[in-house]
Amino acid sequence: MHKVPVGVLGASGYAGRELCALAAAHPGLDLVFASANEQRGHRARFAGEEVTFFAPEDAPLGSAEVVFSALPHGASAAWVANARGAGARVVDLSADFRPGTNATGTRAPYGLTELVRDEIPGSEVIANPGCYPTAILLGVAPLFREALVLPGGVINISAASGVTGAGYGARHELMFAELAEDFRAYAVGNAHRHLPEMQAMVQKLGGKGNDILFTPHLLPVARGILATITIPLTRSIADPASIWRKHYGTEPFIEISDTPPTLRDVVRRNVVRISATMAENLRQPTVIVIAAIDNLIKGAAGQAIQNANVLLGIEERTGLPL
Repeated sequence: MHKVPVGVLGASGYAGRELCALAAAHPGLDLVFASANEQRGHRARFAGEEVTFFAPEDAPLGSAEVVFSALPHGASAAWVANARGAGARVVDLSADFRPGTNATGTRAPYGLTELVRDEIPGSEVIANPGCYPTAILLGVAPLFREALVLPGGVINISAASGVTGAGYGARHELMFAELAEDFRAYAVGNAHRHLPEMQAMVQKLGGKGNDILFTPHLLPVARGILATITIPLTRSIADPASIWRKHYGTEPFIEISDTPPTLRDVVRRNVVRISATMAENLRQPTVIVIAAIDNLIKGAAGQAIQNANVLLGIEERTGLPL
């Protein structure tokens, strides 16, 4: 297989390192550079290959056909423009080009691959979704497509993430002694930075005045997201899982389960595992959807590779852990 040259900006963070490892092991990609500002000159091994991190300003952007940007929110847009100027196409993992937060005005498909696959080929920039939105939006999308969500109903989400979702930087509250044997909510008050992205996509999916109430939690584990989503419906569904099987039955990276998924089902895999159960003892028909992903794979680096595969015309499952 001809190998396509790719580069990674922001390669020293958790998502960036996952990207480097997936790209280095990918039979159709050739990792030609990896940049890391604070770790410039440092070396790392990915898939048995030793890589030296460039400073971002020294990264040979023109040597790559596709650049993955895992730079921080707010800093990525300028480097995406630099990569585009050098002739590369870009998969951006920041929020800079996502719906609800796109301050650049650049048209970029929202790379939730299973929902927008036809929009990806030919794109110059792809906005890779956030980790929480990946699990949540794939969990609720079939209900909107079937017009089953109650107009004006509130979608209530309680989701928990492993600590790698908080980023690579050293922070006191993320130390082992602070996390171990504990479990806590954060960003309480419905103001998490992923909320505008999810609200914008709910409207695009066909939402009719549906608010989202989102409370994230921090798990004392390294990786994984488990989201519990309650959605008020226009009517009861005798076999709720059949809705997801209808829409995702041929998707290689979506698994519909008859039992609630766990993190062990998905960690280090590029999949989202979903279950759906009608809630009892409520007057309003309500479905409980539980979705699990690995926040660094399907929620970040794996989905970026999945989008790049579609962009480049490579078989979508290539190089991705199932």
